[in-house]
Amino acid sequence: MVSATVGGFKSLIGKKMTKDVPFMGEKVSISKLSVSEVLQIQQEAKTIETNEAQGFEVLKTVIRSSVDGAGDLSDQDFNNFPMDELSKLSTEIMRFSGIGEQGKEAGK
Repeated sequence: MVSATVGGFKSLIGKKMTKDVPFMGEKVSISKLSVSEVLQIQQEAKTIETNEAQGFEVLKTVIRSSVDGAGDLSDQDFNNFPMDELSKLSTEIMRFSGIGEQGKEAGK
């Protein structure tokens, strides 16, 4: 019985939990970040204190990692979106993924 439970749990590896959120008057699908994605983002975020421009790089990484279809967006593509919309989307991803202050109400 234990092996079936373990096998069942192991079968969930790589499964994505998603939800639709508003972005620029439309709905986009976001997924919860994996542990490896969170660790990558945390590593990138460590440089923000010494380089504020790095904050935008972290924001792009968060969105590329979570938003359906955003992985192929170029840096130039990101430059064409309103900054406040990108920021709100990134905050929603962080909240949904249970990260930092935004994660206090994770998964809602």
